[in-house]
Amino acid sequence: MITMTNNVTNCIAFMRVIACVLLFSLVAGCSGNLSDLEAWVEEVKSRPQEGIEPLPEIMPYKAHTYVKGSKRDPFDTSIFRPQVASVAKKAISAISPDPNRVPEYLESFPLDTLRMVGTMSQNAQNWALIKTPDNTIQRVLTGNYLGQNNGKIIEVTNDGVELVEIIPDGFGGWRERESSIALSE
Repeated sequence: MITMTNNVTNCIAFMRVIACVLLFSLVAGCSGNLSDLEAWVEEVKSRPQEGIEPLPEIMPYKAHTYVKGSKRDPFDTSIFRPQVASVAKKAISAISPDPNRVPEYLESFPLDTLRMVGTMSQNAQNWALIKTPDNTIQRVLTGNYLGQNNGKIIEVTNDGVELVEIIPDGFGGWRERESSIALSE
């Protein structure tokens, strides 16, 4: 025990000596001849100083009074709104989400936060293993729903989950969009 303490003490003393030698060599390298730098500084100081150009003349502000008359109001933003909604007829579609269906647990997460981490088969049925943002693993099969856009699973494969989402079409109706979740590596 004592020899180990002595070895540690000797090692620390040796490291201190090495650090002092390195510090001394670094400080010794900093001193040098600065005469060329001092000469350049003196030469720059001895140059005649040039004058500063005067600022350009600033024209005074002239206020303009707007008189509307028969002209269009320049602050009316309605010309920038798309007129599509007033021209397009409200889409009549047979596609719509079922308002009476009880949402499933995985429908509370955005689709891009869900990860497929594996598959399993049971009674000739393929199940996908889906990892949620709260790090739980849920198993789903064809017919289950996931994501926040009424995404119904239409196929579970070893490589991913295929689903069809029902999303608003922008004209008061609904449309289907195919989507998928690939197996994460």
